[in-house]
Amino acid sequence: MTLPSVADLTVELMLIPGLAGYETRVSAAIAAHLDRLGLSHRSDRLGNLTCTLPGDPALPPVMIFTHMDQLGFIVRKVESNGLIRLERLGGVPERALPAQAVVLCTDKGDLPALIANKSHHATTPEEKYKVLPYADLYVDAGFTSKAEAEAAGVRIGTPVTYLPRALTLANGRIAGTSVDDRAGCAALLKLAEARMGKPGPTLHFVWAVQEEYNLRGVLPAATALAPAIALQIDLLLACDTPDMTHRGDVTLGGGPGISLYSFHGRGTLNGVIPHPALVHLFENAAETAALPLQRSAHTGALTDLSYIQFMGTEGVACLDVGFPMRYSHSALEVVDPADLDGMVTLIDTALSAITPDIRLTR
Repeated sequence: MTLPSVADLTVELMLIPGLAGYETRVSAAIAAHLDRLGLSHRSDRLGNLTCTLPGDPALPPVMIFTHMDQLGFIVRKVESNGLIRLERLGGVPERALPAQAVVLCTDKGDLPALIANKSHHATTPEEKYKVLPYADLYVDAGFTSKAEAEAAGVRIGTPVTYLPRALTLANGRIAGTSVDDRAGCAALLKLAEARMGKPGPTLHFVWAVQEEYNLRGVLPAATALAPAIALQIDLLLACDTPDMTHRGDVTLGGGPGISLYSFHGRGTLNGVIPHPALVHLFENAAETAALPLQRSAHTGALTDLSYIQFMGTEGVACLDVGFPMRYSHSALEVVDPADLDGMVTLIDTALSAITPDIRLTR
């Protein structure tokens, strides 16, 4: 059976809420597609979904992974009047929150709601240019009392995400909720489909959890699989809008890319300097496949690959492979499916080019 296009898969997965730690519905949708391909899979205790294609034992085993979860909120308090206070989960941009539609994912079903924005007619000149901290914001789901909200299933700890949406833009581009990283999940499904029946190394495909929370959810899967090479699929910051031109040369629609340097300058100090053998492998693969290869180097972002590189007794050869994306962590992010198709072809070509003489020692 052939899977839907990467664009259709991306939209399908974007429309499923899946806050970090609550990825079950996303995982089930991905597992259903693996079942259609006849590929076996398993989940660990954290929820990481793994599918393995056995390969040549003379070649280094490869783990290719992406994350299923999205950022959002947890209900912190239900006020006596039925309004709801939130705790932020992940890198949610506070300046983009007022007036956003959200969904409360209760045990009794999903409930639409909105993050309130003070009436414009009552806003003072000083308030018009002020960003409110998330703790000062509240959610209106239409309830008139705490008891009514609780009867509907809302309680402390209820997960909340942006209201899932998908828009088709000009030139086939897609705007939607959680392009980061449901687009990566879709691409990984298409890569698994593309690799079926092909010779090459043993491949472990992993759809990981809790990346937006603490970047470590994938570690049990990586520990169990013990790869020699790890490839992580995630966004590359598109730098072709007026506010981003100083950050680099990555353009939406410009094709897939690789990260040559990442570093998070706040909080956890970590990042990835890629393994040179993998950089060369992907540069050659791009040439072989006649694909452009965009190059990214930036601070302020981090992926869960950062921790995998230090695993085992010899470490893991690592490379971030990505697709350009605009407006990261906003309620609507933008991707070009042509970049995703190109990324699948790029990784597929690189995997076929791995030989026993690839040098991973330094």
